[in-house]
Amino acid sequence: MNQLIPIIPFLPLIGFAINGLFGSRLSKTAVGVIGSGALLVSFLLSVMAFNQVAASGAIQVNLYQFFSVGNLSANFGFLVDQLSVWMMLIVTGVGFLIHVYSIGYMHDDEGFWKFFAYLNLFIFSMLLLIMGDNLLMLFFGWEGVGLCSYLLIGFWYTNTEYGKAARKAFIMNRIGDLGLLLGMFMIFQNFGSLTYSEIFAALPNIRLEAGVVTLICILLFVGAMGKSAQLPLYTWLPDAMAGPTPVSALIHAATMVTAGVYLVARFNPLYNLSPDAMHFVAIIGLITCIFAAVIGLRQNDIKKVLAYSTVSQLGLMFVALGMGAYASAMFHVTTHAFFKALLFLGAGSVIHGMGGEQDIRKMGGLRKAMPVTFWVFLIGTMAIAGFPFLSGFFSKDEIFAYTYAHGGKLWWGLAGLGAMFTAIYMCRLLYVTFFGSFRGTHEQEHHLHESPKIMTIPLIILAVLSVAGGFLNTPHFMHLGNDQWLAHWFSAVIPMSEMHLDASTEWTLMTFTTSLALVIIVVSYFIYGKTSNLPVADEAQTGLTRVIANKFYVDEIYDFLFVRPVEKLSKLFHYYVDIQGIDGIVNGVASGVQALGAQVRKLQNGNIEYYLLGMVAGAILLMLTFWA
Repeated sequence: MNQLIPIIPFLPLIGFAINGLFGSRLSKTAVGVIGSGALLVSFLLSVMAFNQVAASGAIQVNLYQFFSVGNLSANFGFLVDQLSVWMMLIVTGVGFLIHVYSIGYMHDDEGFWKFFAYLNLFIFSMLLLIMGDNLLMLFFGWEGVGLCSYLLIGFWYTNTEYGKAARKAFIMNRIGDLGLLLGMFMIFQNFGSLTYSEIFAALPNIRLEAGVVTLICILLFVGAMGKSAQLPLYTWLPDAMAGPTPVSALIHAATMVTAGVYLVARFNPLYNLSPDAMHFVAIIGLITCIFAAVIGLRQNDIKKVLAYSTVSQLGLMFVALGMGAYASAMFHVTTHAFFKALLFLGAGSVIHGMGGEQDIRKMGGLRKAMPVTFWVFLIGTMAIAGFPFLSGFFSKDEIFAYTYAHGGKLWWGLAGLGAMFTAIYMCRLLYVTFFGSFRGTHEQEHHLHESPKIMTIPLIILAVLSVAGGFLNTPHFMHLGNDQWLAHWFSAVIPMSEMHLDASTEWTLMTFTTSLALVIIVVSYFIYGKTSNLPVADEAQTGLTRVIANKFYVDEIYDFLFVRPVEKLSKLFHYYVDIQGIDGIVNGVASGVQALGAQVRKLQNGNIEYYLLGMVAGAILLMLTFWA
């Protein structure tokens, strides 16, 4: 099996090379088969790796040494343990379904081959990030997914706004990456290595000041804040909706945005030494969870609602990490990958059927024309809202239980508030889109249709996973025969968190949150499930509602504080340094040489008398020189 491990990430890279170099000359069927086939084989190999890890533990593969300079050496090696192999299954499995879906969704796009090349490169970078056995390889993958997100978000680059969205994602991720780099530097300075096994092995034998450990953890988390869109580095993710919908599913569900959660979970031995850093992680996560959920309440773009939902759910994952419930966070990463990929691809199916329309106020009644899309979207909505025994029900409840046990009633209440908002805006999205009467144009209604099977089959598979995924880690007090299976799976890498709650308390907490979710689902139907209760137009909103609809004007504030000053400063530098300074010097030298040449040229005017005069003058100067 060890020999097959490197094949897992390199198959998508080979798919990228083939489609990137020859895709324009291949048929779309061939391009789709190559791109999707590479992911399918990687997934099957990941399943084999999972079985190997389950049987005999972690797999370590070193291909070659990158370099060795002084005390710093880095290998190109892979670490396939319980944490990384689980992420491999999610990335390749969900990624494969998104690739298959993309064959139908992007079929009429002229950049079809280029799109699949970018998708394959994205998956390669993500696999490199999670499979690397050291921080340097993680950083290569980290930057790789950043580059690919830029290419995919700005895929339709002829649209200026889409290009700006891609640039925004790239720049904001670079801000977070600076924190990650500084954290890496401090780790090497204090541990003398960037390899995970060496860092964690040295922890019991090395004495570090509490401030140093806290600083390292916070710097690593700054990198996670950028990649996983936490406040204040979150505004790139909603704008990333500029990319094709499969890109949104790939970035927002199972891959790029979960890289920050993976990073913190991977370094759990370090975070456990710094309660202050964990508290910081939990605070940022909680604020992000509530803040993004509030914004989602007043969004009318079907993809923007899901985007802010992703930001909020990521915040909930970081709350779990900050509470020390690392396995619970990874459990929610798993269920979120299922239902959020389902929701984004379901939204793509709606957009495909509506001819590109994304405003939910112009939809309505779609459940009749698009029954498959409706049912899978219903399952995804109920899962994220916490409907009993669906995947989100179990993963969210586990996070709430740990939050209550380790943070107290206030933390539990605030986290529950974020979850309540989630149920409200997701039910609003479902009812306004699929219920009532159709509100689009006559032409849209005439062409309204269900998506082809190549798009609906991945949706059905994800719907099944969204239903069954929660049973991977059922709570022990329910005695369903699979108690805490996922937590036990991670236990070799992530120690199981202690939660001192009796069964009656857990039942009470679960009953309360479940009842609240069910009430919201029912009440939302009566509010939004009828055409008489549509979201009002943006210009008609006032007060706090208008502020929320405009996303608290965070983008405008960033634009005023950072973008405009930088643009003005760049214009000043462009004029005074570039044009007046550098260009002025270069052009001045050229003008001087040209003027001098114009004067010297007069000596070569073709008049013999001037030449004779010059010869006589030269002879006289020579004679005077000798006489002197």
